Amino acid sequence: MLNINTNKTIKNGFLPINKPSGWTSFDVVNKLKHLLKISKVGHLGTLDPMATGVLLVTIGKATKLFDLMQEKRKTYLAKFEFGYSTDTLDSSGTIIEKCNKIPTLKEINNVLPKFIGKIMQIPPKYSAKNVNGKRAYELARNNIDFNLKPKQVEIYNLKIINYENNVLTIEICCGSGTYIRSLARDFGIELKSLATMTELTRTQVGAFSLKNCVEISNLNEQNVYEAIMPINKLLNIPEIELNSNNSVLLNGRTITLFKNDGLYLLKDKENDLAIIEINDNLAKMKIFLG
Repeated sequence: MLNINTNKTIKNGFLPINKPSGWTSFDVVNKLKHLLKISKVGHLGTLDPMATGVLLVTIGKATKLFDLMQEKRKTYLAKFEFGYSTDTLDSSGTIIEKCNKIPTLKEINNVLPKFIGKIMQIPPKYSAKNVNGKRAYELARNNIDFNLKPKQVEIYNLKIINYENNVLTIEICCGSGTYIRSLARDFGIELKSLATMTELTRTQVGAFSLKNCVEISNLNEQNVYEAIMPINKLLNIPEIELNSNNSVLLNGRTITLFKNDGLYLLKDKENDLAIIEINDNLAKMKIFLG
């Protein structure tokens, strides 16, 4: 258990959870709401119920950091099985098509470069995407026909770990918003085959890997506070102490600060107050944490 915070009055920070298979991301959030007895709990990046791995849960003021964390890279270990496809694009769904074309390892290696960089990707129909005020998965479950628009995502690296018995094990480093299930589908299409995601583990988000994570089953009302990490442990940015000169930043003013360009955490002795951004020695508030 991480021994970061033993003060039960401190409820601003985050918890890196190793989400178990079968739990939704909201199940984890609701569990922590119950343990902490607060309502302001969220998460930074949904994991599908069948997926496991790093889920960064935000508490209190840290729930405002979603946009900043969208910029962080994520790493996944996935398994794609060739020869069939399902309605959900993963093994939890119903098989809707089969084929006899199974690609060789050489063929897979040949198409990898096509999926590295900024690519267009159609999200799965069984997803939480918004379609005219409804969740896509609700429409799909009710057999309502609809189309989702392609969106640009970025994949930084693909590394084949293993390929046997029609199952490709692959490590994927990508930006936020990438659907690994859609990647499996598109691999199949590109290889003139069919492919379905059968396993998925998120192994890293930003600087946080599985070794930093806490098992949700080990948490209770007594020890949950020990696992809460401070906001700046998540951001890893320099800190600036609040004083009479820079306090006007909290009112939305822009001031001159002779520091390197980038993000800073503005704080007093006890509280994280704001994320500020400095460009060309001009500082302004980016996110108010009060």
